[in-house]
Amino acid sequence: MPIYEYRCRTCEETMEEVQPMGAGPPGPCPACGGELRRLYGRVGVRFAGWGFRRTDSLIPGDRPRKDFKRLREKAEEIADR
Repeated sequence: MPIYEYRCRTCEETMEEVQPMGAGPPGPCPACGGELRRLYGRVGVRFAGWGFRRTDSLIPGDRPRKDFKRLREKAEEIADR
């Protein structure tokens, strides 16, 4: 189950709660009894493989599959930037 972070609207206290996806706030703030709101954190996403815009047209012409080695080298060069 995911770990969600909440902050109290009244006292600004933060807390973490392990809950099923889609569950609402766990109840009132344990410090003051105020209303909790869920905080949204950043997540890392990495797209890999064929069909993503950065790698779609790296090799000109109609034969990208025959030149896969060159495509892979170009993709690794972009990833290292």
